[in-house]
Amino acid sequence: MKKRNGKMNLLYIPALLLLGLFVVYPFAQEIKVSFFKWNGYSQNMKFVGLNNFIDVFHDKNFWTAFRNTLVYGIGSTILQNIFGLAVALLVDTKYFGNKFIRTITYMPIMISGLIMGYIMYYFLSFDNGVLNDIIAVFGFGPKDWLRNPVIGVLAILIVNSWQFAGNCMIIYLAGLQNIPKVYYEAAAIDGVGKFACFRHITLPLLVPSISTAVILNLIGGLKLYDVIISLTNGGPGHSTESVMTYISNRYFQAEKAGYASAIGICIFLFILLVSIIMNSYFDRKEVEL
Repeated sequence: MKKRNGKMNLLYIPALLLLGLFVVYPFAQEIKVSFFKWNGYSQNMKFVGLNNFIDVFHDKNFWTAFRNTLVYGIGSTILQNIFGLAVALLVDTKYFGNKFIRTITYMPIMISGLIMGYIMYYFLSFDNGVLNDIIAVFGFGPKDWLRNPVIGVLAILIVNSWQFAGNCMIIYLAGLQNIPKVYYEAAAIDGVGKFACFRHITLPLLVPSISTAVILNLIGGLKLYDVIISLTNGGPGHSTESVMTYISNRYFQAEKAGYASAIGICIFLFILLVSIIMNSYFDRKEVEL
């Protein structure tokens, strides 16, 4: 039996090699580069120690991007989970149109974020935008919607939330279908109302699903990149940037590879800390069946 386990452990080697090649090694290189002043392509690298990390905390554009990242991450998580849970509760019973609602809700996930951003760009663009064509029918002049930073941030938030709400729906639907019906039958016998059932039975037993959905959505929102690039490209100025798009901007446009790496390390540590805190919180809330 021990020999068999030893041979089976060899099957992990290809996965570990790929993990080391495409995750561990690049991350180690990023840590190394973060201590240097480097343009990303030349052979000249000047060691600057912690200066890149110090510069991060004095960069106003970084803090704008960080604030937006929190809006995208937290806002998307809240909207996706509320909408996803609502639809999951709606389609948890059998009726005509059930599968159609599931399909329509899940369908946006099959479109890449970059394409989704371009689609919405043509809705909100100044020249021949769908929204401007609609308001023109009522006698209003065209508006450059995406030049307003608040509208730009809200548009990105709504597009990202809408696109991935279907993922939450699937997670919650699986959780709802794993809750034993005997609890609801006992509650019905005791005359417990639907809202009380939802609050005292459904929600506590959905904590594992809530944990999965919230953490996945939060991490995804904090790493948001593609929708921003295609919808606003971080503009006007840096007003709708996320940390991920700002890293790209610093690396490729500003040619500050060391500084971009330092930002990447900072946001990695932030996401890691948030994930640990959220996992710990939901572990305490989990109810055993």
